[in-house]
Parts: sequence; C-alpha cells; structure tokens
Amino acid sequence: MALSCDDKKKTDEIFQDIEATTASKNLNEGKLFIIGGGKRPPELVQKLIDVSDLKESNYIVILPMASAEPDSAVYYAAQQFTELGIEKDRIKGFNFEKNRQNVEQLDSLSKAGLIYISGGDQNRFMEVVLNSPIADAIKSAYRNGATIAGTSAGAAVMSKKMITGDEFKHTEYTGDFRTIESENIELKEGLGLLENAIVDQHFIQRMRMNRLISTAIENPEEISIGIDESTAILVEGDSVEVLGVSQVIVLKNKDENKTVKNGLLGTRGLDLSVILPGEKFSLINK
Repeated sequence: MALSCDDKKKTDEIFQDIEATTASKNLNEGKLFIIGGGKRPPELVQKLIDVSDLKESNYIVILPMASAEPDSAVYYAAQQFTELGIEKDRIKGFNFEKNRQNVEQLDSLSKAGLIYISGGDQNRFMEVVLNSPIADAIKSAYRNGATIAGTSAGAAVMSKKMITGDEFKHTEYTGDFRTIESENIELKEGLGLLENAIVDQHFIQRMRMNRLISTAIENPEEISIGIDESTAILVEGDSVEVLGVSQVIVLKNKDENKTVKNGLLGTRGLDLSVILPGEKFSLINK
C-alpha cells in the first residue's frame, strides 16, 4: 500500500523514535560488507552471515530494486542464505517503488539485522531510494548496528559519490574505459554510508583502472576503492578488511595533485595499493 498523509506522519514518528534511541550512540555502529560483483562463493556469504552476528530475533531484508528482475534477485539471494542455514521466515524481500512505500515494510527495514542490496543498475536503485524514507530506514538500521551488504550495483550505491557507469564524453556505453580524461566520469549521489570513499566493482576482471584513476585525480578528498569479483571489503569504522578470492585496489591522491592538458588528466604522487585477502587498510586519507 502507498503512503498516505497519516502513514507519512507515522513514518516520521518511527524515525524520530529511532533518532531518540540512537542519539547517544556512535553513528556508525553497523558494518558494511561491500562485494565487487560476480559469483558469491559460499565462504564469502557465510562470512557475511558471521559478521552480521544475527540474534534469534534478527532477520534479513533483501532490496532488489537495482535489478531488472527483482523477483529473481530476491529468490537467488534468499536461496544462498537458506542453504547456509538461515530459516526462510527470517528473510524478507521488499521491492520498493518510487513515491510508493509500505509503512510496515519501512519499519521492518529500519529494524533489520542485515540488509542486502542486489546487483543490477545502481542508477535504477537510487532513482527509487534517493531522499526517500527507504534511505532513512537503511541509515537508521546501520546506525543501530545492522550490517549493510551489497554486490555490484549494490556496492556502488554505498558511496556518497556514486560511480554511475556512464561517461560524459563517450556516451555510447561499451563497458570499456579507455581514457583518463577530465570531466568524463559521471558521479551521482549514492546512499552515503561510505562517506569518504568511492567504490568501483568488477574491478580487475573488467579492467576498470582508467575509470578509478580518473575518479581519484578529480576527487582527491575521497579514497578510490576498486573491488574485484567474488571479493568484498568489510568496513568497521575506519578499518577495512579484504575478504574473498581476489584483490582490492586503493588509490589516494593525498597531495591533491591534478593537471589538465587538452582534456587529458595528469597527476604525480598518486598512492596505489594492491590489498590481498586477509589484509587491512584504513579509510583515513592522509
């Protein structure tokens, strides 16, 4: 059912209550589990379940709005969770629509122990979620200690500055980012759960280094993170651990060095790290 005026008032009251109960808490009590897309090995999903530390009363909410086939996205995500021992009645799938949200589902979302955002198109997801009660509910759950997970498009939306996948200067999408040019990589507003970093996904498999280099040069205040397929980062506060089967690339433009010549981007002193599974790095950009 859609939100009526009374429902909107009720929704506002829900989040006012949440704000009141979390006022004295660290705003980042939850964890982020950001997967670079591709296959999700059972070991990686098991790690997600483990770090979520789900209590008996906790449940999982799957958000499939990025997917062109949301029912399938919910089905396959739920299947992985049930195969690893999560009871079916502890898994909910909410396919929210823009300007049309169920107040009971919003309440359930805000109280989830684990929220999982599917792959697909990050622009499609944010078109529904941006500046909505859905975003408020996700952020409230995160503040209250929930784990927020996402894969592929669900990884991209974690950032405050979100890579859309599009280019300004090469509008015909090919999946290849063959240049390092100024004012080319399109960024839009994401969920902002990861405020001081920009996430790219399918990173090594799809050879997206040029895109991330461009992003790092033009956004020096952010850490640029490229997560490969079947690989994840676990974010707890400022600490990040790499999990899964491949590497994570981290770029820091700490000197804010940027030059532009004939539309080409240049920089010196760009800090590059290749982080292996089991290793950690910091989100502090200095």
